[in-house]
Amino acid sequence: MVIRNFKDKLSDKSVSVGSWITLANNGIAEIFANAGFDWLVIDLEHSVISIDQAGDLIRTIDACGVPALVRLTSNDRNQIKRILDAGANGIVVPNINSAQEAESAVASTRYPPRGRRGVGLARAQKYGSGFDDYLNWQEDGLVVLVQIENCLALDHLDEIFSVDGVDGFIVGPYDLSCSMGIPGDFDHPDFKAAMSSILAASARTGCPPGIHSVEPNVSAIEEALENGFKLIAYSADIRILDVGARQGVNFLLRKQ
Repeated sequence: MVIRNFKDKLSDKSVSVGSWITLANNGIAEIFANAGFDWLVIDLEHSVISIDQAGDLIRTIDACGVPALVRLTSNDRNQIKRILDAGANGIVVPNINSAQEAESAVASTRYPPRGRRGVGLARAQKYGSGFDDYLNWQEDGLVVLVQIENCLALDHLDEIFSVDGVDGFIVGPYDLSCSMGIPGDFDHPDFKAAMSSILAASARTGCPPGIHSVEPNVSAIEEALENGFKLIAYSADIRILDVGARQGVNFLLRKQ
């Protein structure tokens, strides 16, 4: 399981950079996996990717030696079970606002007696022949990242970050700012105060901090690093494609 390297980076608080896959295209996934990212997140929440397509993307990314995580549509134990059986190395759980919700997500990833995940034989378990190895690996190898995306979570950060089995978190800045009534206003004093409180809770609990920088903007990455974020989700396939295409077109139009 390639996730071990990622798990080690989480444990020693090293900086790691990943990206978001929202298009069900194995070629794009392979390009991203070979680009040098430490991990990739297949997004089920804001895409039309199906479970079947996610399975193909997991296989493609895994074949390149990169950890494949899946961002769920919600904190759904049945979806978690299917995604993990498809071979995902971990999950990203959106909109976690309490310790109880975080505990539920972790429990859905582990077999009894630690958790409540149903036991099945699929790709993750090598269709049965690798079940014993997977049984041992899932105890400590699976990665669970929670997303802080709502102002409701701000009063419960220490409890969320202290849940056993939560390996880190990723701030969703657009959702968080929307929940605060200041959509996209990342320079607003209230948003900056919220980010400071999130990073302070991360420091208190030792939970690795992450953020999704949606636009492919290197200066935003530099700012995230300066602020102390360790898990950097750099843009997404659709934004990298869109921005790259428009830059070329706009340059050529200016030359006419």
